[in-house]
Amino acid sequence: MGRTVGIDLGTTNSEVAIVENGQARVLPVLHDELMLPSCVGFSETGQLLVGREAWRQYAAAPDRTVKSIKRWMGTSHTTTLKINETETRDYLPYEISAIILRTLKQRAEAVLGEPVTHAVITVPAYFTDAQRQATKLAGEVAGLEVLQIINEPTAAALTYDARSEETERVLVYDLGGGTFDVSVVEITGDVTEVLASHGNNRLGGDDFDRRLQLYLAQRYRETHNLDVPEDAATQARLLRVAEQVKIGLSTHAFVSVREAFLGSQGSQALHLETEIARSDFEDLIRPLLEETLTAIDRALEDAKLSAREIDRVILVGGSTRLPLVQEMVEEHLGQTPMDGVQPDLCVALGAAIQAGVLSGESVDAILVDVCPHSLGVATAMETAFGIVPGFFSVIIPRNSVVPISRSQVYYTVSPDQTVVVVEVFQGENTRAEENVPLGSFEVTDLPPQIASTLQIEIHFDFDINGILTVTATEKGKGNQGSLVVNNASVHRLSSHDLAQAQADLDALFLDEMDDVEAMEAELDQLIEVDATVLGTASPEIAALQARAEKTLAALDDPDEMEELGALISQLQYAKPNAVAKAQEELEDFLYYVDQNN
Repeated sequence: MGRTVGIDLGTTNSEVAIVENGQARVLPVLHDELMLPSCVGFSETGQLLVGREAWRQYAAAPDRTVKSIKRWMGTSHTTTLKINETETRDYLPYEISAIILRTLKQRAEAVLGEPVTHAVITVPAYFTDAQRQATKLAGEVAGLEVLQIINEPTAAALTYDARSEETERVLVYDLGGGTFDVSVVEITGDVTEVLASHGNNRLGGDDFDRRLQLYLAQRYRETHNLDVPEDAATQARLLRVAEQVKIGLSTHAFVSVREAFLGSQGSQALHLETEIARSDFEDLIRPLLEETLTAIDRALEDAKLSAREIDRVILVGGSTRLPLVQEMVEEHLGQTPMDGVQPDLCVALGAAIQAGVLSGESVDAILVDVCPHSLGVATAMETAFGIVPGFFSVIIPRNSVVPISRSQVYYTVSPDQTVVVVEVFQGENTRAEENVPLGSFEVTDLPPQIASTLQIEIHFDFDINGILTVTATEKGKGNQGSLVVNNASVHRLSSHDLAQAQADLDALFLDEMDDVEAMEAELDQLIEVDATVLGTASPEIAALQARAEKTLAALDDPDEMEELGALISQLQYAKPNAVAKAQEELEDFLYYVDQNN
């Protein structure tokens, strides 16, 4: 058996971690970087890009790049990516996630010098069964045996060091790029037990970016009396600016914005130049953060605790770096959140700890998790108006400790009824149809009897990976039907299809290596660059500069020539920590020129 790792598959960034000598550590994914941007794309030549390289090209080539795919996990939503000038391909969310996971696997293997074959992968606590199964499938396609899917706030709690025999109740507030969770856990010695979880799978830093993007577009409109162009590339640039402003406002009260050549009026280039105050940004996102406070109250209520009974508050996820988040949580709970846990890395570290436990490492940790949603079946009830169908009967209540098995007995509703249809749902609404359907099956050949006398026992078995097995047994003759809710509502792969998906991914990564070598060879033959200027520039930057020089030679407008020349020089002499920004600005200008000439 190869190495076992813990993986935080995040909306914005992903990390991989291991346990060594009883201690968890995050592995670098590139040079000294510990986080891999959860971004996938293809270059102009069809080369696969994953992580920082894909993120950098997103604003200039949104048709060749995808990010925040985690928000679509568990659905049949497809993303169409442009591979080259003549080819496009549709990807399902689990396929994009598999590319990210394969990249983490390969880079971990490069660091460790040995195969990585097994993993524990984290998901938001409020992920549905379909989303969990899609995540597990992504891991399998990436070539990993997924030992367990665990909740992100639970993983974060595992990294909490101040352990003692005294029981501590900890609230974990997890606000990431695309999802929000809050969990209430009890920690006693080495045992971490989840008491309750709540959350929102469509709330996170991406939503803050979108609101700020609209606000910046409004500022542009007020300045130029024109709307920001609606094309995908321009909107992607504006979204990137919004993300950068958000990050800047985490540490500064004001951030100056200058995004050149965002649009044009006739032959005149129009820029976005403004200043954003932290208070303006906070007014935009405050309503969203108030929703998280409501979720805190729901989790506390389910755990049968008050805010005063919480001993510690842990903030998890990059979005908790926003000062307003810290202020609102502190005011709501009456205590200052602790800052001894790294918000960006603690989920991966916790996943590694659980991976260590499962693989036999010497790790002092015991995890007790819960089922985040109620599970049950659709039933009929007798009312004053007769038998009314469509009620949701809960068999396993939300926040039940897993693994768990529960049974409940039901009765037929019609005389001489010979078939019972068992419809399984997940959710909290009393009306079955308002919840998430997980599947259905039949129990047939029932003996004809008087209504309400034939008993049907329905048994639910929910395991630690969130896989639900439902069995219905007629108590007389013993007729039986069953359902295994294992990715039933999304996308199932046979063993043959799984092997084919893995082979396709292998080929994609082999093509990536071939493309890198071909690109480097082409650059050596076709691009003559002054080595004293470029120094150790990467092939990607060398190609960009060559393209810029070619564009400069073809320009007629003196202002554009001056601007482009300045941007080329800025990139050539940029310090290492300024290269990425200079590269983005040059790419944006070249896109503007291509669109307007």
